[in-house]
Amino acid sequence: MLGVSSTIKSLGSKRALLAFMLGLSCALGGLSSFALASENEPFLQIEGTLPSLDGATSWLNSSPLSARQLRGKVVLVDFWTYSCINCLREAPYIKAWEKKYQSQGLVVIGVHTPEFRFETNIDNIKHAIDREGITYPVAVDSDRRIWDAFNNHYWPALYFIDAQGRIRHHQYGEGNYDLSERVIQALLSERGSIAGTEGKDGIALGEGAEAPPDLDDIGSAETYLGYDRQAGFVSASDLRAEVSSDYSLPALALNQWGLQGTWTVNPDKVILDKQQGTIAYRFHARDLHLVLGRVSGTSPVHFQVLIDGKAPGADHGVDTGPDGKGVVSETRLYQLVRQKGSVTDHTFEIRFDSPGVEAYSFTFG
Repeated sequence: MLGVSSTIKSLGSKRALLAFMLGLSCALGGLSSFALASENEPFLQIEGTLPSLDGATSWLNSSPLSARQLRGKVVLVDFWTYSCINCLREAPYIKAWEKKYQSQGLVVIGVHTPEFRFETNIDNIKHAIDREGITYPVAVDSDRRIWDAFNNHYWPALYFIDAQGRIRHHQYGEGNYDLSERVIQALLSERGSIAGTEGKDGIALGEGAEAPPDLDDIGSAETYLGYDRQAGFVSASDLRAEVSSDYSLPALALNQWGLQGTWTVNPDKVILDKQQGTIAYRFHARDLHLVLGRVSGTSPVHFQVLIDGKAPGADHGVDTGPDGKGVVSETRLYQLVRQKGSVTDHTFEIRFDSPGVEAYSFTFG
């Protein structure tokens, strides 16, 4: 089964139907604007012109760049945000293309547009760039002005701009990497550059959270825990928005989740208010990720992951050990489960020792 949010993220509930349609298309690797002029060459229409990049609140790895400065270059604009699993899985390809084609006239620009408030923190963005090994220019788009200038709605989203400053292709969602590379080559050829060899040669597949998803066996979709976009929550007592309340876990059906302990449910997250709290989710996927953070001023929060009541062993994620233990030291996406065998329904639990942890959303792969 394919989770609707498995390869693409959409901003805004009013676009839910369109996001659903795009999610279905992601079984084939996201949504792309391509047609083929021949078996190997993409036919590239003119979709518009490169908008202004002046809306960036700051730039990292570069001084500010303008559309005028970029004329004569082939430009790949990548909309991403650092806690987005789809963006993380796409990152190895973006970095490889930048390395492979930079000398031939390709400029990659990452546009970091936040989904959650913590992703507007410049120090968090800098840490993410260092952690991911991103060396190309990044426009920090915390006010979403570049996002709006492109009329973009998705993470990740790629826009391919030719040497005359025209948008010639777009790719919404992860996937279609062979086609995207052929588009880069075609635009470099138009520019008069000598493109490199076709295909993904020299591109190492990602590891950990960056590893390609198992799209054939995802039966769980992205799930937000804050009450604004919450789905699948079950509890023995009613949810009380923005009030510290006690919750207990009932039996969970597939794609239901719940809380144990004293929690406050905010619009975009849940916060543990007292010691000993649990989040549980009945899921079907190879990988399980959870965006976690901690309240400002609190110490790192230790946790343990259980799968069907037991330590994960070989099925642990990169942010836990075989005993399921880990620590929330910064606000980011944590990979908590990576199953090695066949994928079946399981009950996931994460137990926290101390208060102050914040949990935002589950994603799967």
